[in-house]
Amino acid sequence: MAYTIRNLKGKDYITLLDFTPLEFRALLNRSRDHKWGLVKTYPLKGKYVAGIFEKPSTRTRVSMSVATHDLGGTFLELPTSSLQVSRGETLRDTAMVLSRFVNAIAARVKSHSTLEELARWASVPVINMLSDEYHPLQALADVFTVVEFFGDRKLKVVFLGDGTANTNHSLMIASALMGYDYVVGAPQDYWPKKEVISKVESILSETGGTLTIVEDPKEAVKDADVIYTDTWFSMGVEDLEKRKEVFPPYQVNRDLLAMAKPHVKVMHCQPWFIGQEITEDVAYGTHSIAFEQAENRLHTAKAVLEALII
Repeated sequence: MAYTIRNLKGKDYITLLDFTPLEFRALLNRSRDHKWGLVKTYPLKGKYVAGIFEKPSTRTRVSMSVATHDLGGTFLELPTSSLQVSRGETLRDTAMVLSRFVNAIAARVKSHSTLEELARWASVPVINMLSDEYHPLQALADVFTVVEFFGDRKLKVVFLGDGTANTNHSLMIASALMGYDYVVGAPQDYWPKKEVISKVESILSETGGTLTIVEDPKEAVKDADVIYTDTWFSMGVEDLEKRKEVFPPYQVNRDLLAMAKPHVKVMHCQPWFIGQEITEDVAYGTHSIAFEQAENRLHTAKAVLEALII
């Protein structure tokens, strides 16, 4: 019997490390159902999602809000400045109180430990809308987009730039769950966290993919099916001058694309900084699928909300 999202009810969505390959694929399949208009009911009718925001957001904020509304529910946008937590109320009390009012808590936070504390005390599912360590909603949409363009087959997916980024950590995990050959091209001081590498390698032993980490961006992108990049200057980084020195060789430009497969697709979670991590001609060119990627945040958000709440 096929694994379905019904098996995920009540589960937290904090990191994809908490999901099996079958569970991850169930979310992808349901995302497809939502995009294709196959879901005709309103499974969140009478349900409420509390959206806590410590950081700015466009794609995550709007996709989660619209997804909740389209499924018949209500999304409560709650900047932390409007909550008592801004005056010293504990996360424990915040989680316990919100659990009495809503059916899920979604939070976009500065520290991953905030999500872990919310999940510890909440009696409803907690969803990671971004933390400093992981961005699992983005990674689900990323892989869903890859499957749309390439089907369900083994691929070489390359991430260029800051390997410590939350986007890379989550995409590493998602790619491992899919059995992809994943390559990180990054300066050695910006390689992924060792504990994430270890956990990804454990998943790969089951799914049959590979993980390679190199410094040379040209070596990284050779024969790539997908090239993914993100900003070099994420919110909160402090080593700006060092980053300006070491990251320019990792810019995604036409010279690098020429080393990949002819059909290569370029991805970016946005917002991007044109002329830094990606050139304008690539960002808006025929290889880019960044806006399809952005649209898919809506459909995958619906799958996650439905799976955890219903």
